[in-house]
Amino acid sequence: MPAVVRVLRDARASTILDAPCGTGWLRAQIDWSAEVDGLDLYVSAAQGYRSLQAHDLDRGLPAHLGRYDAIVSCEGIEHLGNPLLFMEDCRDHLEDGGILIITTPNIWNPESKLKFVARGFFPGFPSLGGKVVRGTHMHIMSWSFPSLWLYFKLAGFEDIRLLDLDEPKPKRSWERLLGAPQRRYCERHGRRSRSPEEADYWRQAASDQSIYGRRLAVVGTKPSSRSQAEPGGYSQAGTSSSDHA
Repeated sequence: MPAVVRVLRDARASTILDAPCGTGWLRAQIDWSAEVDGLDLYVSAAQGYRSLQAHDLDRGLPAHLGRYDAIVSCEGIEHLGNPLLFMEDCRDHLEDGGILIITTPNIWNPESKLKFVARGFFPGFPSLGGKVVRGTHMHIMSWSFPSLWLYFKLAGFEDIRLLDLDEPKPKRSWERLLGAPQRRYCERHGRRSRSPEEADYWRQAASDQSIYGRRLAVVGTKPSSRSQAEPGGYSQAGTSSSDHA
């Protein structure tokens, strides 16, 4: 995703963990000086990485890893049964002010919700009855922006931002009608917000990317040790501009 690469470039990330790294698409897009390590469930033949290691991310990150300016997890978190463990480990392996970027399918888009009503399962997330095998690529957990925001917050991140991706929003004209009540719901709650953080949460939840996008790309920042120690420390995400793919 170009938006992910742009965020990394803007952050001037010089040490990056790509987990899962898959075929190495991210490393191939990094055109600045950076050291990139890769983790994946299976041994990867991707090129250009400083190190590559097979590892089950459902068990968190390997303890021996150092700290990074950025950790990227593209299309991985939906495969994890322990996403909070993974995200907390990501926080612990980030430098202060480092960023975690997560991308995943978005179940809030109207087509996805309509299919759920029809069959009880979101597209791409079939029943796993009789098919559960640990250590394989199962689609376990489905995500919307609010649920992913919550896990970022529980893991100790701040300045949580939903990136605006280059995709049709909505993809079909009828989807706008189906998504309208949800947008009004979010906007109504946004007007009743009691804090900048709550207002920013509802503003992003009401966005086209959240309601109509097929994918989510969310960024969170690890607070500095000082801001973690200060009560009430909060960096308003609403002051950040949108990132376009």
